[in-house]
Amino acid sequence: MAGYTKQQGHLALFIANIVFGLNTPITRTIVPDVLNPFVMTFLRMIGAAVLFWIASLFVKKEVVPKKDILMFFFAAVFAIVLNQTFFIFGLSKTSPIDASLVVTLLPIVTMLLAALLLKEPVTWKKAMGVLLGASGALILILGAHKTDGSGTFSGNIFVLFSVFSFGLYLTLFKNLIMRYSPLTAMKWMFLFAAILTYPMSHNALATTDFSSFDTSVFLRIGYVVVLSTFFTYMLIPVGQKTLRPTTVSMYNYLQPIVASFVAVMAGIDRFGLDKLISTFLVFVGVYIVTQSKSRVQLYKEKISDSPKIN
Repeated sequence: MAGYTKQQGHLALFIANIVFGLNTPITRTIVPDVLNPFVMTFLRMIGAAVLFWIASLFVKKEVVPKKDILMFFFAAVFAIVLNQTFFIFGLSKTSPIDASLVVTLLPIVTMLLAALLLKEPVTWKKAMGVLLGASGALILILGAHKTDGSGTFSGNIFVLFSVFSFGLYLTLFKNLIMRYSPLTAMKWMFLFAAILTYPMSHNALATTDFSSFDTSVFLRIGYVVVLSTFFTYMLIPVGQKTLRPTTVSMYNYLQPIVASFVAVMAGIDRFGLDKLISTFLVFVGVYIVTQSKSRVQLYKEKISDSPKIN
């Protein structure tokens, strides 16, 4: 299996989060008014699972021992089942703006989980980078929030649960993801995710009249399944292999930036100083976090700086 460079990891996460940034407003146009949140969740899981298994037929097969298949099961629970179910259900009850605001907490949650579970140091540089990125996203979202009060507390809480779930995945399963290609990891994870989400979606699926959907609805569902699920989940492991959990999560700050620029292009918002400042803070924050040192690097420096005994 070919390795990846840090530059490829950054590019993969950059592209993935642009697609994710578009996904929130697109999903909100069909959930819950057109599609039940559980139906949308299952369509993402089963659609991506089929695509990943078909794609795996065209590459060299990797042997996965039973213990790692079990680990992929638990990874699927945190990264996909809980994450996507909580997010889509929460999004159906709140506004895209509020959902984006809650999602920007991921780097902070991941930094704290990595410190607690992996003993990753919370350096001043890392903390400053996270806070700068968060402040950039908050400037953008809170400015828009003044004109949109449609968010609900329960919806925001569900989105927060999805953030914690994905933060645990980034923290606990980095070593597992590093051992396999993105295709191998995702085909197993989405297979388990589809199996686990079907029971909660069965009743809603049975009452959904797909024949009543027009082309625009199917195109939006296709975007969510093919681009925002299959394509992005192929890219995220590339970042996981080369970058630390906090750095991976920092790219979430791009999502509200993307949503804002889409609004400008659609003529429903204007590009002001707040958007310029927030964009600058987000990218500076990401850069600072990527320059901070890991636990291994700090340990090596400590060893090299310790007095030598001859």
